[in-house]
Amino acid sequence: MEWSIQDIARSAGTTSRTLRHYGAVGLLEPSRIGGNGYRYYDEQALVRLQRILLLRELGLGLPAIAEVLDGQRDSAAALETHLELLEEEQRRIGRQIDSVRTTLRKLKGGERLMAEEVFDGFDHTKYEKEVTQRWGAEAYRRGNDWWNSLSADEKQGHQQAQLDIAAAFGAARASGSTPDSDEVQAITRRLHEWLRPAVSSVSAGYFAGLGQLYVDDSRYGLEGATAEFVRDAMKIYAERNLSD
Repeated sequence: MEWSIQDIARSAGTTSRTLRHYGAVGLLEPSRIGGNGYRYYDEQALVRLQRILLLRELGLGLPAIAEVLDGQRDSAAALETHLELLEEEQRRIGRQIDSVRTTLRKLKGGERLMAEEVFDGFDHTKYEKEVTQRWGAEAYRRGNDWWNSLSADEKQGHQQAQLDIAAAFGAARASGSTPDSDEVQAITRRLHEWLRPAVSSVSAGYFAGLGQLYVDDSRYGLEGATAEFVRDAMKIYAERNLSD
């Protein structure tokens, strides 16, 4: 049995363009190309695409995914590993849900909050490998040391500041502001200042690259046009104010 590229894109929640890109980089070749130029995919290709999407969810880039797929030819064994990781993530999310419920209950009841309850399940160290691969071990160590030095209130304040900045970007875009406007560049400056305690020195390349990461990876809380809006604002800010 086989499916057209349109069928696969719709079922996987992705786009035909993305699937063609996967083919161009050698990650997911079509099973065959019809006389009309349409691409078709068989069951083996479906399983491979599932593995690609799972690895993307874990934060791996396409080159890293290619290495994993080349090193794990046994699809069943690889999927068992993926399943273990997903179940681990499910347990972590379950702890986050319980944490938020406990926080709400205590806030409503006027009870004292405990840091270990508020942050249960929120483990930033799970991004250690990704941060190290992108920006080096020293960048992770510095950021991790800074985060661990904060009190529970300071951590909560830092996280709230991030939410406020994201909301400001969304409101500015909704009002019709452009990425290069004074209003949006002021919000971008807030983002730059928000990053500095953890990163120390934020170069133009780092800042612009982080903006692109917001577009490429929805785990960072921005999606679609808003992510692109923020990326463009960060690129402009980097070109105007930062150096490498």
